[in-house]
Amino acid sequence: MLTSGAILRRGMAFLLLGTVLTGPLGAQTIFTFGGYVKFDALYSHYENGDVPETSPLRDIHFPAAIPVGGSSDVFADLDFHVKESRFNFEARNTLADKPIRGFVELDFLLSAQGNTRVSNSFSPRLRHFFLEWGKLLFGQTWSTFMVVIVPEDLDFGGAADGFIFVRQPQVRFSTGNWQFALENPENTFDAYQTGTRILDRAGTIPDLVARYNVQTDRLTWSVAGMFRLLTHEYTNAAGTVERSAKPGFGFTTGGLLRVGRQNDLRFQASAGKGLGRYAAFNFVNAGWLDANDDITARSSVLGWIGYRHWWNERWRSNVNISGVTAQNDAAVSGGTVNRTAWSISANILYSPAPPLTFGLELMRGYRQLEDRTDGSFGRLQFSAKWDFRYSTADDE
Repeated sequence: MLTSGAILRRGMAFLLLGTVLTGPLGAQTIFTFGGYVKFDALYSHYENGDVPETSPLRDIHFPAAIPVGGSSDVFADLDFHVKESRFNFEARNTLADKPIRGFVELDFLLSAQGNTRVSNSFSPRLRHFFLEWGKLLFGQTWSTFMVVIVPEDLDFGGAADGFIFVRQPQVRFSTGNWQFALENPENTFDAYQTGTRILDRAGTIPDLVARYNVQTDRLTWSVAGMFRLLTHEYTNAAGTVERSAKPGFGFTTGGLLRVGRQNDLRFQASAGKGLGRYAAFNFVNAGWLDANDDITARSSVLGWIGYRHWWNERWRSNVNISGVTAQNDAAVSGGTVNRTAWSISANILYSPAPPLTFGLELMRGYRQLEDRTDGSFGRLQFSAKWDFRYSTADDE
């Protein structure tokens, strides 16, 4: 028997989620509303230059934004924000004897609209919006090339230097332990000698990804491979539009190994030529252009490892280390392109009840350019987070 409150909540869920449903509405449709509220307070000390308020480094660890080259270490900032807080909506049903699911999620991180002067009004940002029907997925979500196991850092960027991190539109087919996907092509290159980033949408072949997943009682593990065609469209000296192309590829593996009753070891390792935007928040571009606009794919290697230890049922800690390094040709791409970055973090988390967590975290990050100019920063972060979830299935 449904209570009046449950009936009201169900009616509200129908109204909120009706736009993402496929198929007739009915009692068999399950609606879920969830997300979390998160407050972050970050004290950051930059040793080689100041960071503007609009920089992503003010909100999360963003390796490519670490200031370099300065000789003063007096730069420090205290930032409060709730931008990582998020909402998601989900609807599940059955269509043509196959399960169907619609999912959408929003947060406020990296919003280009808003400021902290008076109202702290920041725009919502689309994270996920996809449908799954049987073995098929259509829409925007985590890349199939990304192993979605990340360290339990308070900083959303966390061990960003070491992991593959991409959300994008795709078509995915899953069968058994295998997944295959066609994903959105987007290329980034270093301009000749200046290292300036060029965004090139000339791609006509989707990025191709294959992945194999393993799940046992103690191990969650995945390995994936990707092939992509790096393409650049340009106008030659005669005024004719031409196109250059080079293949790119990558491999990644990662997982979680359960240690003892509650503890776990998390890891990821990746390498390739032309990874570009897939790696470390686009720390380096997929390749560089020479004087003739020909492409050279850039090689890069990255990885991270983390350990989570439960002190008791309410207290736990995480220690994580990550890094990325890339190959450059300074004579062509210039000396100001990124070469390497690493970070290390440790935290203590307290959960009086599973949905509620308070934590304190220390982080140290480092960035170096090809000409060996470098910079580093330290961060102390406090966070308070409440996870929430409501499903109409709970009223059945």
